[in-house]
This record gives sequence, structure tokens and C-alpha cells, in this order.
Amino acid sequence: MVAPTRLDDNAVLSARVDLSPTLAIFRVRPDDGVPVGDAWFTPGQYVTVGINNDARPELGGVERPMSIASAPHEHRFLEFYIRRITDPVSANPLTRLLWGCPVGNRLFVRLRPKGRFTIDDTVDRDDRRMRVLVAAGTGLAPFMSMVRSAAYSAEQTLERYAVLHGASFAHELGYREELEELSRSRGLRYLPTVSRPDDQWHGDTGRVDDFFRPQRIGATEHLLGLRDGALGPREAVVYVCGLRGTVEQVLRRLLTRGFIPGDRRLRSALGFAESVPGSLFWEQYDREPITVSLDDTDARRQHAK
Repeated sequence: MVAPTRLDDNAVLSARVDLSPTLAIFRVRPDDGVPVGDAWFTPGQYVTVGINNDARPELGGVERPMSIASAPHEHRFLEFYIRRITDPVSANPLTRLLWGCPVGNRLFVRLRPKGRFTIDDTVDRDDRRMRVLVAAGTGLAPFMSMVRSAAYSAEQTLERYAVLHGASFAHELGYREELEELSRSRGLRYLPTVSRPDDQWHGDTGRVDDFFRPQRIGATEHLLGLRDGALGPREAVVYVCGLRGTVEQVLRRLLTRGFIPGDRRLRSALGFAESVPGSLFWEQYDREPITVSLDDTDARRQHAK
């Protein structure tokens, strides 16, 4: 029997903000500091975070990839936006262990950023189309890194960036105050929505993919500052982050607008030529396969226009 592996702790939990019993922002400070330089990772990438199970040392340590919510220029800490899995399938679940961590607890972080869910890896650097960032729950994490990085750069306005964020409850709209401030001061398009509103919530309701329902997409275009019918690949690139259900619904609703999946296998299955560039990209937080059964005739017709 292989002995469990214990991780070499190399970081400390420097702060945490609990938004609900199952949702929190964690700030982790590596012992050797965050790497110097604004390009040590690309917004949208992830690193591996781990913890040793001290309560059950026979289980060893556990590590999982986590999207980075902080921007590359932030050298005080790494930030992660994490939901506690209430029904884990693992006997040694990372998030359950994290939830028992007080500030000052020792952790492990592997400072080798990975992932191609980035603007640089999906479109040309000088692409001027709007970036529509669609997040369900903690899928907001990579988009926070993108928006923070853009706000830090020489760009004077964030009008080309739109953050659409869905949560079950208003108090689970993480980073809401920061995004609202960027909306007021830098022109960011911020569209939050809540699927289980209470009497205190007066904003949009429903899931985040509901912004693209046929009867609602016109209003969404208006909120994005686009003319009627302009939400298509000529004017925008769409990025989606969350679980399979959100990704599939956005795909189904935007294929008819001419958006082309960035995933080559799905693009081929839908009958699009290899030469057609992708305009809808996603990062999926579960492993269930994406199965879009939408008849692709309308999507082809829209693309041909």
C-alpha cells in the first residue's frame, strides 16, 4: 500500500473573508513572496493549492487547481474565490479542510501557473471587440484577475469589458462593491443577477445565462452599450466560467447569434470549418462533458451573414 504524501508547507493563509457558510475569499502569502514582475502569470490562469490533513494524517495532503482572482501586479498575496463542497466525493476533500483553517494556518501553493483560458491565448492582442465575461458563482475568479489587470494597465476605460455574474443570493455576489466602483469610475459594464432574491434585492433576477434568453437578449444588448442585434462575434468575444449547465446554456443561446465555440472538437461536431476562428471560450469547473444538441442550422446561417 502506497503511503500518503504529505505536502511541504510553503505558504500561509494571510486573510479570509467569509461571504456565507460555504463561500469565501482566501488570501495566501507564499513564504518566498509572490513572484516579482507583472507577467509571472496571465490573468485567467490557475495554480495548485494544497493542505495537509492534520486531523487524519494517514490521509496525507490534498491539492487542487484554483483560479487566481488577484492580478499579476499584486505581490502581497495570491487571492482565491472558493466555494465549500458540501457533498464531496473524496475522503480527503480540500475545501472542507480549508474551511477549518484560521488565518495564520500553513498551506501549500505550487507557483507554476497553468491554463489557456486567457485573452492572450484566445484573441489577438490588438483585438478591439468587447470582452463579455460570464460567470456563475466562483467562476468569477479568473475574470476578477482579468479586470483588475486591465484596470491597472494604461487603459483609461474598461468600457470594452463586461462582467455578468450570477449567484443564488445577493450576499454571494462576491466582489460586488469593487465591481460597482469600477463601473462608476472606469466604465466597466457590470451586470449582476440573483436567482433567489429577497425583498432587499432590486436588481436583475434569474441565472446568469438568462441574460441571453431570446426574450431578454435585446435588453442585455442595451446594458452592454450595443445596438439592437449587435451581440455577435463581430462586436464581442464571450468567455464563460462555471459548471457545465451554465456553459451549455450560454452555448445554446449564443450559437444562434453566430458565436463559434473555441473548443475544436465541439466546433467540428457542430459542422464549422477548422479555419473559422472561435469567439466563445469557457473554463469548466466540473468534468461532465459538454453536450450541445442544438440544431446547428441557425448558427451556420447566422455565421454566413
